[in-house]
Amino acid sequence: MFDKSRHRVLAIAEAANPEWVSVPLVAWSLASALREVADVHIVTQIRNRDAMLRAGLIEGEDFTAIDSEALARPAWKLAERLRMGEGKGWTMVQAINALSYPWFERLVWQRFGEEIQRGAWHVVHRITPLTPTLPSSLAGHCFDARVPFVLGPLNGGVPWPAGFEAERRAEREWLSYLRGAYRLLPGRGATLDHAAAILVGSHHTESEIPRKYRDKTFYIPENGIDPTRFNRVAAPEPGALRACFVGRLVPYKGADMLLAAAADLLRDGRMTLDLIGDGPMRADLEAQAKRLGISDAITFHGWKDHREVQDIMAGCHLLSFPSIREFGGGVVLEAMALGVVPLVVDYAGPGELVSHGTGLKVGCGTRSEIVAGFRRELTRLAEDPAQLASMAAAARARVRSHFTWERKAEQICQIHDWIRQAAPVPKPRFF
Repeated sequence: MFDKSRHRVLAIAEAANPEWVSVPLVAWSLASALREVADVHIVTQIRNRDAMLRAGLIEGEDFTAIDSEALARPAWKLAERLRMGEGKGWTMVQAINALSYPWFERLVWQRFGEEIQRGAWHVVHRITPLTPTLPSSLAGHCFDARVPFVLGPLNGGVPWPAGFEAERRAEREWLSYLRGAYRLLPGRGATLDHAAAILVGSHHTESEIPRKYRDKTFYIPENGIDPTRFNRVAAPEPGALRACFVGRLVPYKGADMLLAAAADLLRDGRMTLDLIGDGPMRADLEAQAKRLGISDAITFHGWKDHREVQDIMAGCHLLSFPSIREFGGGVVLEAMALGVVPLVVDYAGPGELVSHGTGLKVGCGTRSEIVAGFRRELTRLAEDPAQLASMAAAARARVRSHFTWERKAEQICQIHDWIRQAAPVPKPRFF
């Protein structure tokens, strides 16, 4: 039964899965958190059905799985073939998804259109896709039915920084040169016109929203923390600076720049490094470590379960993360939640999550400039790792106040309140 005092929200999350990572886990976490503050029914793609059942949700009551496999499966196979490598060509995947996703929304409308038209839902909120490039036919349908439609959080498409063309090519991001053409897609303008609120996960995405829609645009980074998953408090042993890197071992993550920046400290025993993750660069990184004479100071952990990840991170002073193209930067929040101070490149997601006093940022310049910046900061910190304690405490406090999934659900509930007010009220702000 619905609680009449709470919003009834139809949450559209084509990708939402508690057993996966990245976007599906973000969507699942946000939708689940919203269920604590509103009466939420999740609409997802059928590939997520079994995971939701294993998580304890009741099909038909808590969620509906839409079978769009007639187009989704061949589109996915085509995208995997065209991306030219596992984990590569993300822009290509999004472009192919743009061809199949409208079918999913059409099936959603066939299933829920009558309910929306008769006012069974106070708000229809499309959580995923996160990409700002995909328009929504549901936005127009909801507008006609006088039911508020919320879009987002949207994020993605951060430009490749100058000087990293080799990394761009290595990631098979050929289509990214043409990404701006999405603004010409049929339905984009209508989607923004018809949306009652637009949530953006980064300031870059906010800059891509035409100015005339800014009065209904809200900046809310899409990543969050589940305190039950990241519940340790970092307690590194006294002595040498202990740093970690967490992520795929691919060119744009910058692990090779980290090894170059830290080489002297690692060689002299003033620093140790835990590399958590795997990928096509692992063999090259191991060879680089051997060539620099720093292998004994580095532990290549490979992929780890999130419980093991936080156990390793909790023994570190610092997350040293020189990635040059992160949309969200969830690992930065995970480190901050544990009290592990992040050292990041001041660009896109990580640069926005780390505020003054909660971490350290190096300007996004050329490869040599980033290496020099990380070397300078690591050397300073290695002289006295204890200086990180106050930043660690501030980082944990920032996550608790802004970035738990519970807090994000409250923020979005305030937006739902705002769009349903009968009279104009001040727009809520959170950052």
